[in-house]
Amino acid sequence: MSRPAETRDRIIRAVLRIIGEHGVAGVTNRRIAKEAGVSLGSVTYHFATQHELLRESLRSFVSEETCRFTELAAQHPCDGTDLAEASTLVGQVAANTGFDSEHIAPFEIYIQAGRDPQLRTAAAECFAAYDRLAASILSALGVPDAERAASAVVALVMGIQLRRLATGSAADDLVDALLIFVSGSQRPAV
Repeated sequence: MSRPAETRDRIIRAVLRIIGEHGVAGVTNRRIAKEAGVSLGSVTYHFATQHELLRESLRSFVSEETCRFTELAAQHPCDGTDLAEASTLVGQVAANTGFDSEHIAPFEIYIQAGRDPQLRTAAAECFAAYDRLAASILSALGVPDAERAASAVVALVMGIQLRRLATGSAADDLVDALLIFVSGSQRPAV
């Protein structure tokens, strides 16, 4: 990685940690510079505005998560997998996803996007990436109209993950909810 790209990545990682620990309001250029181990000028050189910092941090997180989930899906092909096995795998992934500061940060940014229209495009891009991944997995599982069901599955997963974060509950709720949802989506329309 080139030096400027390395610095930019360190700044993004620092922003995610800061947001996860202190919320969006805790993001200051001085705090970012200290956390990233870069000069104050580097922060403003790479990111002209706080909106750009938040937007690029969210995009970076989702890009990495999408790659991680895509690799996981490739390691566990859905062909021949039934819904119970697939839901259990999702539950295992959820249970192994820690709620460290970098994983809490996107929830904070999504909420901030509700207040700040400048972040909504980035949030929409992130959810679209999750929807595409979910549609691909649902399609491989044989779920009819997988693209239509994908956004609801993503919303379900995000909501239950938020609930887990807020309450400390186990990932079992996610497995049960996915089984109920996906099983219901496979029933023929009456």
